[in-house]
Amino acid sequence: MVEEQAGPGAGSGEEKPEESEEELPRKKIDIRSALAMIPPASQVLGKQKKQRERRVRLRFHNELKEGIAKVNPELLKEIGEAEYIEVVVAHRHKFRYRVEVDESVPPNEVWVNGEKLPEYGISDNTIATVRAVKA
Repeated sequence: MVEEQAGPGAGSGEEKPEESEEELPRKKIDIRSALAMIPPASQVLGKQKKQRERRVRLRFHNELKEGIAKVNPELLKEIGEAEYIEVVVAHRHKFRYRVEVDESVPPNEVWVNGEKLPEYGISDNTIATVRAVKA
């Protein structure tokens, strides 16, 4: 009797592992395709524009009027076209100038009137940060 029970039990025992083997080779989930469905943070939070700025040389040209800066058109496109620019020297001194576009100005320079700038400790050929100011 033991043999009779082992026979059908063994047969049913073999069938169960076969069924479980058929269940094991399921299709694996591709992680890349799952992650592709998650939107990037910039899309969720909205695109925030960084303030565009550039480091340039501040050159004195005393024939210019006070409050006017001559800028190369390439530099103006890079920082964003605006009517005014802000010139910051050493994170301390901020100056606002009205923009005049001039092709003769080198792209890594901004020309300004330098009569009053030595009062602030700023000399000719000083490195400054330039950014566009709207309105």
